[in-house]
Amino acid sequence: MYSQIDEKIYLYFLAVIPIIVILFLVNLYWKRKKQREFGDVELVKKLSPEKSIFKPVLKITVFLLALTSLIIGLANPKIGSKMETVKREGIDVVFAIDVSKSMLAEDMAPNRLDKTKQIVSQIINQLGSDRIGMVAYAGSAFPVLPITTDYGVAKMYLQNMNTDMVSSQGTSLEEAIKLSANYFDKGNATNKLIILISDGEDHSDGVEGAIEEALKIKAKVITIGVGTEKGGPIPIKLNGVVENFKRDQNDEVVVTKMNAEILKQIGKGTKGGYVYGGNTKEVLDYVKNALDNIEKTEFETTQVADFQSQFQWFLGIAFALLFIDIFLLERKTDWISKLNLFNEKES
Repeated sequence: MYSQIDEKIYLYFLAVIPIIVILFLVNLYWKRKKQREFGDVELVKKLSPEKSIFKPVLKITVFLLALTSLIIGLANPKIGSKMETVKREGIDVVFAIDVSKSMLAEDMAPNRLDKTKQIVSQIINQLGSDRIGMVAYAGSAFPVLPITTDYGVAKMYLQNMNTDMVSSQGTSLEEAIKLSANYFDKGNATNKLIILISDGEDHSDGVEGAIEEALKIKAKVITIGVGTEKGGPIPIKLNGVVENFKRDQNDEVVVTKMNAEILKQIGKGTKGGYVYGGNTKEVLDYVKNALDNIEKTEFETTQVADFQSQFQWFLGIAFALLFIDIFLLERKTDWISKLNLFNEKES
C-alpha cells in the first residue's frame, strides 16, 4: 500500500488547532474566575442547574475533529496499491532563454522577455511526453531547471525568470549552448533539441564555438529571434513606471537591435533552423513540424502507483461532525444526566 499527500501546503493549517485549544482553555479559566467573583461557585451552579460542564468540552472536541478532517480533505491524501509500468517515448528539449538587459526592450510587446515566456509556454503546451530543461543566459549561463517531465513546474520556473538572474551582462550564445549540452546524458541515445530564444546580440563572438558545442553532442538547435531590426531603447523602471532609459558612456540612449543573422547561422550550422518570434502561431507550427520530424526514442521506464484520492471521506466526516455540532447545546442532556457520568449531580 502506497500513500501520498497531494496538496501538502494545507497541512500547515493544522497549526490553528492548538491555538484554538489554548483560546478555549483561557476562555474557560476566565469564566470560572468571573463566577468566583460573582459569588459562591456552588450557588452559581444552583442558579443554572441545566448548564453542563461536559457539553462545552464535547462541542469543542467535535468542532476540532471536524476542522482536522476538513484540512486533511483539502490536502487530498491519496492511497495506491496498483503498480504500472509506464514507457515514454520522446526527445530531450532544453530551452535556452536570453535574460540579458536588452530583452527588456519593448519593440516587441509587451517586451522581448515576456514575449519569450509566452512562446516557450505555448511550445510546452503542445509537447507530448518529451523531457524538458531550462537554461538562462546573458554574459554567462545559469541552470534554471534540470531535465524533467513535470511541465507544471517548468512553467512556474519560466514565469520567475528575469534579467537579474545572471550577474554577468552581455549575451554569450556559446555559453548558453555549452550549458544546455551538459543537460543531456552523453551515453543516452535519446534525440536532443535545444530551442534558443534571443535577440541575437552576441557580445562574445562565439558563434562558431556555439555551433561546435551543439555538434559535439549531436543536438539540433532551433533559434527563435525576438525583437526588431529597428530596435528599441532599454527602459529602466521603478515600480513598473519607466523612469529613464539605459545609456552608454557618452550618455546616449542605447538602442538594442535584433541580429537575426547570428541566429540563422547557428540554426543552419546545427541542422536545426531559425524562425522569427513575431507571430506566435508561426513559431508553434515551425517547432511542431520540427518535433514531428525528429525520431522519438524510449527514454524512461517508470514504476507508477495508481493513486486514488481519498479527500471525499474526510470532507464527509467533517461535514457530518459540523452538522452534529450544530445540535449540541451546552445544557445537560436528560439521559446523560441520569447516568451521572461526570458527577454533575450531588450525591
